[in-house]
Amino acid sequence: MQGFAEGRFAPVAAVFEKSIADGGAALSVTVDGETVVDLWGGWADAAGARPWQADTILNVYSCTKTMTALTALLLADRGELDVAAPVRRYWPEFAAGGKGEVTVAHLLSHSAGLSGWAEPVTVEDLYDWEKATALLAAQAPFWVPGTASGYHVVTQGYLVGEVVRRVTGRTVGAVFRSEIAGPLGADFHIGLPAAEDARVAEMIPPATAVTMFAEPTPLQVNASTNPVIDVAVTGSRAWRAAEIPAGNGTGNARSLAQALALLVTEREAVARRALEVQVDGRDLILGLPLRFGLGFAVGNGMMPNPNTLYWGGLGGSLVLVDLDARTTFAYTPNKMADTLSDVRGLELAMAMWEAMALI
Repeated sequence: MQGFAEGRFAPVAAVFEKSIADGGAALSVTVDGETVVDLWGGWADAAGARPWQADTILNVYSCTKTMTALTALLLADRGELDVAAPVRRYWPEFAAGGKGEVTVAHLLSHSAGLSGWAEPVTVEDLYDWEKATALLAAQAPFWVPGTASGYHVVTQGYLVGEVVRRVTGRTVGAVFRSEIAGPLGADFHIGLPAAEDARVAEMIPPATAVTMFAEPTPLQVNASTNPVIDVAVTGSRAWRAAEIPAGNGTGNARSLAQALALLVTEREAVARRALEVQVDGRDLILGLPLRFGLGFAVGNGMMPNPNTLYWGGLGGSLVLVDLDARTTFAYTPNKMADTLSDVRGLELAMAMWEAMALI
């Protein structure tokens, strides 16, 4: 383990050290925008030949969604995007299939009824932005938009990303880079240049197959198998180079906590807007009770402080924005758990809140 944890956060470092026993990871915590924990350690590969370095980065899967949402929310804060407006205002073709009244807020809250593609798609199709977005624009929603959430596992990035593209004329990765990552010096990429490949940690799949759903519904089957995305594909140049804004962001805990700290230090009004619950109930894909705000789940009732935004990624990555404690938290491991109930990130978050005397 390397890095630092300010004195009161020593217990967090102890929990983190245990978490890297069979893989590698990074952990970062900010308070009022200042970094108070910045730790990394373990191995960046399955063979244990590459030590995790301070600048190691990795595929953070669905934590990418928080960076995509942050990009859209900053555009909204500047008045360039109205999240309450119908998507067709920015993307006229999207009105097909009875989606004329679907709003940008529906996209951000996973309640647009577009949790997957109706047509069969391949992993290669995910690299084709025009095809992926055109198919979504043409299809009808799987349920009445706004009535329930159904986690838009891969599709959300294309949906929100295309709105960003229509508004700005640039891809979401380009906007994120110029408006957020660049000014902050945050080492996070939606579309990774080949020159950075040597720093990327290998994602280590579970030792045993993990059953996603015991008795999957048709919606769950569609979301989890169309297409099937093997862990190994995350190591390919094609995957890393593409913009898949719901799941192929490459960065580390430091960069995620850094970017999200904007919501605490400079853009608290954006965070307060994101906290507005859009849909509340059992998610049709994940099968869990969830409260979605704009681009994040809302932790009211689940976490020590009610004004907490959060989301996680396959493989164990977790991010939190606790507005009450003025804190951001990010954990990014490369060893994927053998169970869906991966609590490593939550254990670290609980240790953080304990250190802050909040629980």
